[in-house]
Amino acid sequence: MITRKWFPVLGVLLFTINLFAQRQFTVDLDLRSRFEYRHGFGTLFPDGVDPAAFVTNRARLALGYKHERFALKFDIQDVSTWGDTRQINPVDGNDSFMLFQAWGEVYLDEHWTIKAGRQVLSYDDERILGGLDWAMQGRFHDALLVRFKNETVALDVGGAFNQERIREFNTDFTIQGFFTYKAMQFAHFKKAWERTKGSFLFLSTGFQAFEDEERTVTDGVYYTLTTGTYWVFPIGNVNMNASAYYQFGESAKDMDLSAYQIAADATYKPSRIMIGGGFEILSGTDQDGDSKNKSFFPLYGTNHKFNGYMDYFYVGNHANNVGLNDFYAKSAFDIGSNGNILVKAHYFGANAKLTGDASSYLGTEVDLVYSHLIVKNVKLNIGYSHMFASSSMSLVKNGITNDNTNNWAWAQLTFTPRVFTHDMEKKD
Repeated sequence: MITRKWFPVLGVLLFTINLFAQRQFTVDLDLRSRFEYRHGFGTLFPDGVDPAAFVTNRARLALGYKHERFALKFDIQDVSTWGDTRQINPVDGNDSFMLFQAWGEVYLDEHWTIKAGRQVLSYDDERILGGLDWAMQGRFHDALLVRFKNETVALDVGGAFNQERIREFNTDFTIQGFFTYKAMQFAHFKKAWERTKGSFLFLSTGFQAFEDEERTVTDGVYYTLTTGTYWVFPIGNVNMNASAYYQFGESAKDMDLSAYQIAADATYKPSRIMIGGGFEILSGTDQDGDSKNKSFFPLYGTNHKFNGYMDYFYVGNHANNVGLNDFYAKSAFDIGSNGNILVKAHYFGANAKLTGDASSYLGTEVDLVYSHLIVKNVKLNIGYSHMFASSSMSLVKNGITNDNTNNWAWAQLTFTPRVFTHDMEKKD
């Protein structure tokens, strides 16, 4: 539900339509509803509880304007759970209405642009920086971006500086969240050849340090640095992509960090069937401790894409842990002209040593996803996943038993139409 405080925002958006509809104005809608049945999603299913079931909903309105010399984008959205607001409430009790994107981009010339505001940062396979579109709320950054692009080269250099409010003194940043940064700087360089693409990323994220466990007394900023490369290339008829990243700096105040990630993926599609496989290795820290943190974390990516759809690893969890060795195989085949089924199996192992020299094998996950395009811009997805967890999985999931069934089922209906495009002749 739209609360009164958002009326001025909507007024500005409508005014923008009238003011700037001289080149191209677009309106896009994104409405999705997703049912989930969770019986061991994200972590092992414990004794003495019932499974969860719910429906979440996203309603997003995106307004875009493009001029010869600049562009504007405004996205507003409401993210809710069915039933979270009583039917006759005058306002949304969960204040779920929010501004997802609001940015402006000015074209300095045919190659250079400057972009500022709330925006999605999405690069390569979205392992380190991604839009996280699976999550209903998505992921955004309040950032400044300087961009260069020609036919074969693209360079983005950006940064952000976060504060809780307007203030007269100091810059302490006490808002806490999963890897919520105070300052961020990055550079992404991409080069394309005839059949190959390669990129290089450097990312620096600064976090507020605290003197006390209650996080009330601040003590400077510590930095986590991530750098690496991503490549897309063919080997005959096989499509390949590979990445390698290194993290260093500090993972916490006075805690040195040295961690790595390497991955490769191969797919082959001779006809209507795709087959493929690959691996990802993310370094970890021995469970009994080490002199430094050796656990890699992919930070601000679309982590749901990787390491199994049940989100046991790196989706708001598994930070500063034993890392992961993920080996997988996958296949997808078409059903008719508008449908397909994806089957994927993961073998999970701990990268570092578990306590008591326990087996490194954590479990096997099987993911099934059926996708069907009902009509243009309307899609149905149905999924089922099952985790066959070992006793070692309990060691990385807070000692929860691995004896219970762990599965997850979901169904999502998505509408993503462009409902309006308005072009006007140039006016002097």
